Amino acid sequence: MVKEPPYVPPSPQDKETGVSSKDITISQDPSISARLYLPKLNQPHHQKLPILIYFHGGGFCIESAFSSDHQRYLNSLVSQAQVVAVSVEYRLAPEHLLPIAYEDSWAALQWVASHFIDDNVANKEPWLINHGDFNRVFLGGDSAGANIVHNIALRAGVEALHGGVRITGAFLTHPFFWGLKPVGSEYTAEREKGLAYSIWNLVYPSAPGGIDNPMINPFSPGAPSLAGLGCNYICCPKASYQCLASQHA
Repeated sequence: MVKEPPYVPPSPQDKETGVSSKDITISQDPSISARLYLPKLNQPHHQKLPILIYFHGGGFCIESAFSSDHQRYLNSLVSQAQVVAVSVEYRLAPEHLLPIAYEDSWAALQWVASHFIDDNVANKEPWLINHGDFNRVFLGGDSAGANIVHNIALRAGVEALHGGVRITGAFLTHPFFWGLKPVGSEYTAEREKGLAYSIWNLVYPSAPGGIDNPMINPFSPGAPSLAGLGCNYICCPKASYQCLASQHA
């Protein structure tokens, strides 16, 4: 049994970083929420900052934007990068099977973009309006969240975001990719019995092509070209001992 880190409340001002956070509702139906982060500002009324939309990991079935681990990480990231961050709480499997997490994440991205020119945006967020620079929008995520970044960045290459907003760049930290054919240093024996295979079948049992579906295997036949990514820059760091490392080397 996997023990998840505890959920923690947002903080008006983190003691270590000075970052403020709060929880907001993006959509009531479907239920999509997020934790917003704002760094300590030198010019509180005029300072415009890059916007980061972040997606947590956890194999699409555990973890949360409200967990202590992600709260600590986002506080540090927001403080050092000086960004306004939207950490998305998408719905999880097995109660909500894929592709629901992808749809929730796309809806969250569109909600952020809608603040650019839409005066009638639902649940309008002052931190985004007052401090967000919509010419500098970034995506980021770890593991399953990085997989989400990959897939919605591809979608942004073929579907317009509200207001003509463009994604400047994205980072995918040890993304959850896999496939039946091993890549690089991946193990070769009984791949269909591995953890990644089991998780994918749990969270997306109806996936066309199974573990070689393009959403988890970007090198599978028929997968969209990476040239179609809807962002200008992409960074893909990996953990040395992460079991999925070679799929994104």
